[in-house]
Amino acid sequence: MELTGSRTLTANRETVWAHLTSPEVLRQTIPGCESLEGTLENGFEAEVTQKVGPVKATFHGTVTVSDIVPEESYTIAGEGKGGVAGFAKGRADVALADGPKGTELTYTVTAEIGGKLAQLGSRLLHGTARRLADKFFDNLQSAIEGPAGETSDEA
Repeated sequence: MELTGSRTLTANRETVWAHLTSPEVLRQTIPGCESLEGTLENGFEAEVTQKVGPVKATFHGTVTVSDIVPEESYTIAGEGKGGVAGFAKGRADVALADGPKGTELTYTVTAEIGGKLAQLGSRLLHGTARRLADKFFDNLQSAIEGPAGETSDEA
């Protein structure tokens, strides 16, 4: 399954890049992430809990960042095993560009699942994948810009 999207972030590329490459920010913005240990250069060990339809599972796995072009783009990929629930793999190609109101972030996400999760049906899985991608980028936007409605000088 593949998802694409974009966001305009009211910050310069340097700031957005710093957030996208910060292990602490990634831990806080990945939905359901309970731990993220490691480095950008060597990869991370992660523990993420997700509920997909009636199935709730904790996935233990790895997250790697590759194809890094500082302040322009990278690929972040993860895969994990959730016991009897099955496995999940995903990757996001993220690109940054200057825009008229800040930084334009575009992404293409691909995801693959197997095991019990794969039996839930493509509509449910696609909806869950879209929700998780949106949540990650909402969380990232909040980390960069602050909570929605916090700025009052844009009237």
